[in-house]
Amino acid sequence: MAWKNSNSRYGAPHIALHWVMLLLLVAVYACMELRGLAPRGSDLRAALKPLHFLLGLSMLVLVAARLAVRWTAGAAPEIVPAPPAWQHRLSQLMHLALYVFMIATPVLGWLTLSAEGKPIVLFGLHVLSLLGANEALSRQLKDVHETLATAGYFLIGLHAAAALAHHYVTHDNTLARMLPGRFSR
Repeated sequence: MAWKNSNSRYGAPHIALHWVMLLLLVAVYACMELRGLAPRGSDLRAALKPLHFLLGLSMLVLVAARLAVRWTAGAAPEIVPAPPAWQHRLSQLMHLALYVFMIATPVLGWLTLSAEGKPIVLFGLHVLSLLGANEALSRQLKDVHETLATAGYFLIGLHAAAALAHHYVTHDNTLARMLPGRFSR
């Protein structure tokens, strides 16, 4: 598979990062959903919180890599048959919203942890605190973080629904451009 985008497919790094980020998002959400089901004080509940933090901060690293690939891999493959202009514009807005979500949500989580005033330790490594301790600010940031995380369910769902609609209703190559090689046919 090619490193750069072609006229008909995204390049291997773009495809790999897309699906790895999906798996990472599933893991981030699973940590918090499972944490809510675990009894307070349980080992499982205690383990899921730092794992959520680690996975969330990992999202920032991967989104930076994804943006670098997006800017260096060449033009996006053409959609055949070409969609109407309004669909193209809506697609651009959806991708912008997804990138804002994938950057802002972990940054807000990091800011929340910083404002709690406790050391941020992930698997023995101390993470830089971005703010001084401020309990009221921490609660506000946490509320915004959680609201954005909830909105993420809808953004991800709409993105997936649009890809499936393109594949099964419009019968264009939108989804096939992003599938790994053996699934793209």
